[in-house]
Order: sequence, then C-alpha cells, then structure tokens
Amino acid sequence: MPPRLVIPGGNEMTNTAQLANSDLLEFPAAPQSAPPPTVSVKAREYFQEGLARLQSGDAAEAVVALSRSVEHAPAFPEAHVFLGIAHALTNDIYPAIDHLEEAARLDSASFAAHFTLAQLNFKLRIPASGYEAARNALQCVQTVEQRKMLTQLLKEERERERNGIARPSFEKPFSTLMLFIAGGVLFAVIIFFVITHMR
Repeated sequence: MPPRLVIPGGNEMTNTAQLANSDLLEFPAAPQSAPPPTVSVKAREYFQEGLARLQSGDAAEAVVALSRSVEHAPAFPEAHVFLGIAHALTNDIYPAIDHLEEAARLDSASFAAHFTLAQLNFKLRIPASGYEAARNALQCVQTVEQRKMLTQLLKEERERERNGIARPSFEKPFSTLMLFIAGGVLFAVIIFFVITHMR
C-alpha cells in the first residue's frame, strides 16, 4: 500500500514515492483563497495543474507543472510550498528544503510553509531546524485545526526522540584533550608501522 497524503478536509491521495508505509504526510492547508492578483494567468494555470497532479498522486508531473508556475511567478509562495512538497515526494530533498525556505521567506506569515518545513526536517532527523520552523509555524496559527496539526507534529517528534537513538549534531568542536589523544594514537600507529616495516 503506497503512503497516503491527507489534505485537511478529507481529501486523500496516494503516491508511489519511496516513503515508509507508516509515514503520513499532511498538507498543512490548501490555499484558502485564489492566488494573489499579481500572479500571471500562466502561473495560475500551472499552479492548478500542479495541485491536480499532486492530488492524483503524480508527484513527478506536479514538480514539472509547479516549476513552471514558479518560473512565471518567482514570488508566489504557495507555488513554492507545493513544489517543495512535490520534490519531497519524489525524494529530491535539497530542492524541497530550498523551496519551502523560499516560501517562508516570501510569506513569513505562511503556516503552510513553516509547518511543512518543520515536518520535513523532523522526518530527516534534523530536530534543531524542525523546532525552529515549528516555532515560526506557531506564530502563524490562525485556526484550531492548524494548532492541532502542529501539536500532533511536536508530540510525534518528542516521542521519536524518546524512543530513538540520538543523532550527533557535530556543531560542537573537539576539545583540546580529545585532539591530543587522537594525535597521540595516530603518532603511535605511525611509529608502529615504521618500526615493523624497517626490519
């Protein structure tokens, strides 16, 4: 059974992308209103086509359509959000993160952008970035449903952290003592190698 995507309001779709069957991705919310009037007609058409492709489970074709929408309207945050989702579903993680970050930059009050970015970071086991995006999403909450979605996401992440293996952050530099010990071990190995090969 392919993973399910649930859009609040009851719409469900499937995708054949390589996600674990237990993964359930939620679209934070479909755009509540029509795209802003500054978006060209072509960008709107490609955006609608991309949404239709996502809803039918064809993420690769959604990437194509939504990319065209972004080409015609680079400052269209909703297109960036859904393009990020489509990239994530096709396992193109870096473009997904880039488009979600761009959407959040273009519209800092976009719950969808911040929530989806938090969800993706948590799935990738990057909790620091996930919690930062979740904090930003909390500032954008406008409905009870959004608050519930964010609460559920944070609850799942805390549960995962409790039950999982801690991932090293590599943000803290090595201490002087550790560098001294590692250097001493390396020196001893080199000396041993030289002595054993000189005979």
